Amino acid sequence: MTKYNLQTQVKLKTVNRQFFCPFDQNKLLANSKDETKQVSLLDKKILFKTDSSGKWTFLNSIWNELTGFTVAESIGNNFIDYVHPCDYQRNLELFKQLKAQYIEESVYKTHYKTSIGDVCLFKISVRILLDSQGEMVGTSGSLELIDFEEQPKYNENQHHQRENQDDEEVIKKNNQTLIEALINVETALHSFDGSDECYSEILSILGLAYKPSRVYIFENYQSQNGDLLTNQKAEWCDIGIISKFDKNIKQNKAILELFPNLGQILGRGEVAWRRVKELCFEEQKFFEGRGVVSVLLLPIIVKGEFFGFIGLDHCVRDRVWQSKEIAILQATVWAISLAYENLLSKKLLSQTIKEYQNINLKLEEKINQCTIELQREIRKCQCIEKELEESLSLQKTTLETTADGILFVDSKGCIAGYNHKLVEMWGIPQSLMNSGNYAKVLQFATNQLKNPDEYIISVKKLQAYPDAEIYDLIEFKDGRIYERYSQPQYIGSEIVGRVWSFRDISERFQAEATIRHQASHDLLTNLPNRMQFNQKLLEYLIKASQNNNKLAVCFLDLDRFKTINETLGHRIGDKLLQSVAQRLNKYLPSRNIISRWGGDEFTLLLSEINSTQEAANAAEDILTALKPGFLIDNHLLHISASVGIAVYPNHGKDGETLIKNADAALNYAKLQGRNHFQIYNSAINSQASELLSLENNLHYALERNEFRLYYQPQVDITTGEICKFEALLRWQHPKLGLISPSKFIPLAEETGLIIPISEWVLKTACAQNKIWQNILESTSVGVAVNLSARQFQQPDLVDTVRRVLTETNLSPQYLELEITESAAMQNVDFSKDILTELYDMGVSISIDDFGTGYCSFNYLKQFPIHCLKIDRSFVRDLTNDTNDAAIIKAMIALAHGLNLSVVAEGVETEEQWNLLRILECELMQGNLFSPAVSSQEATELLLKSKYRLINTSVLVA
Repeated sequence: MTKYNLQTQVKLKTVNRQFFCPFDQNKLLANSKDETKQVSLLDKKILFKTDSSGKWTFLNSIWNELTGFTVAESIGNNFIDYVHPCDYQRNLELFKQLKAQYIEESVYKTHYKTSIGDVCLFKISVRILLDSQGEMVGTSGSLELIDFEEQPKYNENQHHQRENQDDEEVIKKNNQTLIEALINVETALHSFDGSDECYSEILSILGLAYKPSRVYIFENYQSQNGDLLTNQKAEWCDIGIISKFDKNIKQNKAILELFPNLGQILGRGEVAWRRVKELCFEEQKFFEGRGVVSVLLLPIIVKGEFFGFIGLDHCVRDRVWQSKEIAILQATVWAISLAYENLLSKKLLSQTIKEYQNINLKLEEKINQCTIELQREIRKCQCIEKELEESLSLQKTTLETTADGILFVDSKGCIAGYNHKLVEMWGIPQSLMNSGNYAKVLQFATNQLKNPDEYIISVKKLQAYPDAEIYDLIEFKDGRIYERYSQPQYIGSEIVGRVWSFRDISERFQAEATIRHQASHDLLTNLPNRMQFNQKLLEYLIKASQNNNKLAVCFLDLDRFKTINETLGHRIGDKLLQSVAQRLNKYLPSRNIISRWGGDEFTLLLSEINSTQEAANAAEDILTALKPGFLIDNHLLHISASVGIAVYPNHGKDGETLIKNADAALNYAKLQGRNHFQIYNSAINSQASELLSLENNLHYALERNEFRLYYQPQVDITTGEICKFEALLRWQHPKLGLISPSKFIPLAEETGLIIPISEWVLKTACAQNKIWQNILESTSVGVAVNLSARQFQQPDLVDTVRRVLTETNLSPQYLELEITESAAMQNVDFSKDILTELYDMGVSISIDDFGTGYCSFNYLKQFPIHCLKIDRSFVRDLTNDTNDAAIIKAMIALAHGLNLSVVAEGVETEEQWNLLRILECELMQGNLFSPAVSSQEATELLLKSKYRLINTSVLVA
């Protein structure tokens, strides 16, 4: 502080520090020998270093002696903070030029401030420090004291005004063109669309304004392997300069291959100006190939990413760029960047820049004023304030930016702090929080909880264990769920309070519950899914084993559900599945588990049953519950089900075995004609193997010509004359022999093979009837063909029948199509439309197995049919059961009332024939007259019946 003390002796210590007395150095030197030594400090130099931003990184002790500032407090501060305002702007410009490497070393004079507000005039010698890649890392140099000066009496605004007046004309001349170019670029960017024409227009503006040899623009993009590639989009060249751009040839070069060093600089968003001879080998090669002497590259940064760059080449001579030129060029590049992002208008961009410039100037002025006024106080309180500010800033930021509600309670039980999120989450009045009374706040908050006593108990436990932590969930009366976390607050090793945090996880909790539910339930029916059924089955098996109980696993499959899907669509099918699930839930006890296994399959877990019969009773209840129709979107649908049952422990002791055996029983039930249940037995597995083999052979039976048609006559019950033949399908397997239709027809239905087989039956029967007509020359005999339920639901059924009649040359009146009552009632509206089309074609329609389904008389009268066929189950006990006789009598009366003919199936005895004749049944079919025979035998029957009459006591062919 020697020089500092010398200086202060020549100051006039008055109240107003802005006035100084004359400074007579010679007189002071004569008064003191010691002071002479102090003046020798004028010969010493301050040595310094800064980083690339201008912050001191090294100062020797002379700095403290000459300026009064300590080295410790100055290191880390920017050198510009110590420059007097009169030289502030000039030092900034010189440092920018050093940083841009426009100059490598500079010597100049400047004024520096001292710690008490005085001024030192220094001669400054400064040079730049470069790293191995030629990048600036800082500066070094010396400050040589020339003299102390009194505080210059000047007005800063007037000083800048004089400087501006001196430089105004030069700046105006040098920069008018550049500003106009920037404006023109911004104007061009109003219609910027990224095309080559837009690029060319922008480059032309820059080329005419800055007059380089060549201006070009490159765009970057990511390759598939992640490399950053660059591609030249456009170029402008001065007169006499050869263009190096061919838009038909895409470069697609990795930028770090072309520009190893410059690419890194540009990637950081920095401007790069270099002489070509200073570049690395790869970069020299590229630019020398273009005849470049020096180059200026400006990066285009779009949304924080290195999008591309603009280059200005000089091929004739080197050019030293001025900071103002680069600044305007950077503004041009920024404008292009903004055009890529949002196509901002020039007016908005200019207004925003001006506003920020004005704000920055005002802030700088205010900071300078406050710095001078509060400098002494800042030095005294700097350390304390810094720690306090950091602590308060951290606390405030943590409190107000977190999504959690935070509460601080001190060791005395008073509220020490909180954030607004806490007040918002708990709805606590602000006045109550301001009171700082934690007990009242706690009482207010706990009144909202579902279990307030538990919450208060947990809080009181912390009094006995102040170092304990809490993490749990609390539930509100309105259903909200909060995570609660609490831990002690320490200062050193002492507990000074407790921190509470609350996080609202209601939505997450509900979402997790929904996900858990969806993972274990079927989305369509909301029934438990296969995974949950297996879990429940395991639990119930453990209980059954422990308690020596029984349970049953049932597989339920909806019969011919696929037909409904194919006919009415999946939307109707899905609604039917939902209705079935609701009805099953309604009729089964709540202790049982119903799940959707998949498709139209359901599984049932009957727990705590006492016997196998109890499981059978439950299956019967299910079938009965499904009997009434389902009204789905104005469609009255009837659906039946097949059920397979496996009982624990009789049919398996683990879940997998029970499920497998129940499924096997289900398949057997479907093969037995559906609409009933089957309890598993050991024989089913062998039957299943036989059916699998049968199914495999069925796929090739049609192409191997293994099917046969047999014909059973329908005769006039009075005259015995054959009126028509019913075509009956048989399978003559080369190894297994004649296979019953009851075995292979259900398989054909399931596999879909029934469609081509049914068409073959129809065509073969029609062709045979035509043969009979040709043999007998003229006859009224017809042929009846059964339509399967699946065939009846085919949308092309009418076209198929019409085509077959045309191919066989058979008149429609000789063809009768039989459809079962159940098939007709699956979809009444659809059935009515199809039957009407067939009726209009001239084909006869009969309802087969009448009396065994669910046919409503109201719908029956709407169907365009000709005949009812009474099922053999009623005829079988006709002579022994008066109820069957009454039913048949009613059926015949109903048919005659609707002008329909009646055929009785399964007539085996003369007594049946006589009683049917008395009941006025027109036609009969059965073994009494003839069983189903081959086509040749049927022809012989037809020829004989033409010449024989019915015996009065017995019907003989």
